[in-house]
Amino acid sequence: MEIKVETKQILKVLHVISWIIFVGLCIEAGSFIYNAISTYFMNPRNASYFQLSNLYEYDSGYFYIEILLMTIVGVLKAILFYIIVKFLQDKKLNFTQPFTIDMKRFIFKLTYLALGIGLFCAWGAKYREWFIQQGVKMPDLQTLNMGGADVWLFMGVTLFIIAQIFKKGIEIQSENELTV
Repeated sequence: MEIKVETKQILKVLHVISWIIFVGLCIEAGSFIYNAISTYFMNPRNASYFQLSNLYEYDSGYFYIEILLMTIVGVLKAILFYIIVKFLQDKKLNFTQPFTIDMKRFIFKLTYLALGIGLFCAWGAKYREWFIQQGVKMPDLQTLNMGGADVWLFMGVTLFIIAQIFKKGIEIQSENELTV
């Protein structure tokens, strides 16, 4: 007996998974913001939430810059999944004519967000390395949620290539419609 899974079913599952990831990323980004504010205004000991108490003791200004970078990465990831959720929610995916302006915009948005995430992750990683050279004990990149800058940059470049293919496909499709 062969089980056949249709594309619509797969898209529904991906839509649910995207929602779950989106909510998780919103909570993560919100926790960065909340804990940074509470560390600043209420209790400097909250720096240990980020496992950055050594950095806070070294210099609170550097601590907040590192938190800002972590927050930017978290917010960009949440925005990326928001765009995916919204795209799937609006049902803008057309299988009969996949080369649409909506699809091109979708892919370009994902491209720019992936590149942004990669650049801010790389910036945060370099910043972290500088602190280690200064003798500050720092957590690893995964703990800071800034690991994988190279993967995000690779994904951004790959999506940019796909976006260019879609852009050319839209041009060809539009030329074909004009000749008919």
